[in-house]
Amino acid sequence: MSREILLLVDALAREKNVDKDIVFGALESALASATKKRVHDDSDVRVEIDRATGDYQSFRRWVVLPDEEVVNDEAEMGIIDAREIQADIEVGDYIEEPLEPIDFGRVGAQAAKQVILQRIRDAEREQVLNDFLERDEHLVSGSIKRMERGNAIIEVGRLEAVIPRDQMIPREILRVGDRVKAFLQRIDRGARGPQLILSRTAPEFVAKLFELEVPEIEEGLLEVKACARDPGLRAKIAVQSHDQRIDPIGTCVGLRGSRVTAVRNEIAGEQIDIIVWSSDPAQFVIAALQPAEVLSIVVDEENHSMDVVVDENNLAVAIGRGGQNVKLASELTGWTINLMSEEESAKKSDAERQTMRDEFMAKLDVDEELADILIDEGFTSLEEIAYVPLAEMLEIEAFDEETVNELRDRARNVLLTEAIVTEEQLEKVSEDLLSLEGMERTLAATLAQHGIQTRDDLADLAVDELVELADIDAERAAALISVARAHWFEE
Repeated sequence: MSREILLLVDALAREKNVDKDIVFGALESALASATKKRVHDDSDVRVEIDRATGDYQSFRRWVVLPDEEVVNDEAEMGIIDAREIQADIEVGDYIEEPLEPIDFGRVGAQAAKQVILQRIRDAEREQVLNDFLERDEHLVSGSIKRMERGNAIIEVGRLEAVIPRDQMIPREILRVGDRVKAFLQRIDRGARGPQLILSRTAPEFVAKLFELEVPEIEEGLLEVKACARDPGLRAKIAVQSHDQRIDPIGTCVGLRGSRVTAVRNEIAGEQIDIIVWSSDPAQFVIAALQPAEVLSIVVDEENHSMDVVVDENNLAVAIGRGGQNVKLASELTGWTINLMSEEESAKKSDAERQTMRDEFMAKLDVDEELADILIDEGFTSLEEIAYVPLAEMLEIEAFDEETVNELRDRARNVLLTEAIVTEEQLEKVSEDLLSLEGMERTLAATLAQHGIQTRDDLADLAVDELVELADIDAERAAALISVARAHWFEE
């Protein structure tokens, strides 16, 4: 019988071109399944085949669980009973009892065969998938074999791929027999075996198409740094040249537009803007907003946003139809872009200047003229006035050394007083509020001043209430309240 098992394993491994261990594993599962039917349908049986001799042993086993978690007595055992059998056993271990092996020749042959063949089919599919993944192919090409509920099913070699309906380009009509390309988004290891999930709407798809059409990208002379899409309508792609002799835009466009046209034809005529990538975020945003011309730009590093000023006549172009241009530029660069006209920019600048002026006048006890001098010299906070190098402040013509020292002392005293008040307020704040994701000490102190001292106090607030109390934007307020309420739903 042992020799029969070894011959069977060897024959199946050769026929199916899979590792012998996979066949042994499948055979163990088949024998365990057949043995289990003799013991109890809810039992757990393990079969172990000696890879060298073909001899096999069968065991019935029970997983050890805390007594209160035992549901199935046929395959589970409480820790108390288990320790009567084996004193040092722990939860998660197994108690095993040898069984008399069933005669291999009388195993339900059909059932065993089905289990073995299924395991081998799974192994074959996994092997084919691994071979595919080793080739590192992210751009997949194939013919549509059939349509199922709007999804396109494609055969890629010996694998099956699917383009889900929501990953097709809007208004694009795909038919059986059409040859299409798509980007490999993920792999779904479902009951029917591994399946490639493809996308024709992913930004990476456009990047890979350019890599296919532009040899300089594959050679490393050009690099696609970023891509953003409104599938079927418009895409923006940022490229960088690693060779000064190569024009990145002209190279991607190709002779008489041949390269960019080939990409456009594959994505249903989608318009493509090609821009030069820049390591300077402001320059990158200016390029990304093309064809609009930017007059000025203010970078807010803390909020990762930019205020971009364009001419009134250019504002509509910068925004684009339905906000498309500014949205794609924001996705491409990763920065929040606030578009505004010169008039809007001036109003915002005046409002910010007035806020700083009022703060300096109130907290430093200075007049409007002196506050304006500080603002004109680039000071935006008390911290800058208190701790900027003395020599730098003495360079301001309107100030003498006595004035500079007095301003620095006043700023430091205000900051110290505020720090003391903050610490006093934080003493009232519970740890669950202070440790909340997204919470800062200064914000917690501000909330405490208004009686918000615990996580539940914050959770009880409406978004507009928190915005008014803490002077933060609605998005951040909503996120904080959501985190504060999370434990309600866990309970």
